[in-house]
Amino acid sequence: MSSEAQGGRTAQLKHTGLRPGWTTGACATAATTAAYTALLTGEFPDPVTITLPKGQTPAFALAVEELGDGRATAGVVKDAGDDPDVTHGALVRSTVRLLPAGSGVVFKAGPGVGTVTLPGLPLEVGEPAINPVPRQMMRDHIARVAAEHGGTGDVEITVSVDDGEEIARFTWNIRLGILGGISILGTTGIVVPYSCSAWIDSIRRGVDVALAAGHRHVAGCTGSTSEKTVVAEYGLPEIALLDMGDFAGAVLKYVRRHPVERLTICGGFAKLSKLAAGHLDLHSGRSQVDKPFLARLARQGGASEELAADIEVANTGLAALQLCMAAGVPLGDLVAVAARDEALSVLRGAPVAVDVICIDRAGAVVGRSDPR
Repeated sequence: MSSEAQGGRTAQLKHTGLRPGWTTGACATAATTAAYTALLTGEFPDPVTITLPKGQTPAFALAVEELGDGRATAGVVKDAGDDPDVTHGALVRSTVRLLPAGSGVVFKAGPGVGTVTLPGLPLEVGEPAINPVPRQMMRDHIARVAAEHGGTGDVEITVSVDDGEEIARFTWNIRLGILGGISILGTTGIVVPYSCSAWIDSIRRGVDVALAAGHRHVAGCTGSTSEKTVVAEYGLPEIALLDMGDFAGAVLKYVRRHPVERLTICGGFAKLSKLAAGHLDLHSGRSQVDKPFLARLARQGGASEELAADIEVANTGLAALQLCMAAGVPLGDLVAVAARDEALSVLRGAPVAVDVICIDRAGAVVGRSDPR
């Protein structure tokens, strides 16, 4: 097998040897698809097959089937694979209720799903904590089922999670102002299993394979959205993409010993603000967004003392960024430059040019540094 065939993010994921699982968003989409199909046909598809954002078509067994007058409920038990996810084994239910034509798709939080109460998240205050990608997945599948079975696609979707409020105590939801339960999450539908040693080893293999294939520009990406951004910005092939995840330090230390000509680091603004502040492990359980640090950077960019004070008490890193964007303070660029400089300090003079791109949750570039 050629080096090209063995390289890239897909091969890196496979190399961990861990079994992937499904996100709460994928489970909610499967339950929603089954419930709406039952409403239109009188029968629940079991298993129910859905299409994930990257084209995979997993099938889910149903744990709950309830069909009533104008509404149906289906439930799927979440399988997180080999990842130590607190939501593994949770029962995710979706109740779909028919609405008048023209109503569209309306989302509701049922028991065990949180509600957003503070700004700074990708959802408005008062909205159920069902993130944008799972919402779009559910809309797409509602439209598909409607087209297949003669429905209008106008429905109310209420997602609930058994014991979700208790599960949420082991997440950051309460601190972020998401109250009443967990969030319905996922950008790919797949849970990437987490293992420090396996993941760091896969990063090293990714660098080795890229170098062996003659690629001198590689990118460390925190996830699938940042991967798409890097491909759009630089046209890098898959073999040059490293799924860095939270292990920025692992990438930098290995590249220090096995230099490439250029390293691009791309990730969410909040995660990369941790690197800018000197953290090499970006996992939420081991490093936090340093808002006083962000306030200091903002002052360097011309922020007033009043704005700096607001940043220090912002709910999230995204909220701090939004405050600065509204005031014309380039906090995204300042974080990117600081993250690049921190990366260079870890590289200790290795002949590697580094640039950093910060993105928001939708993948829009909100900050960047020049390569140095």
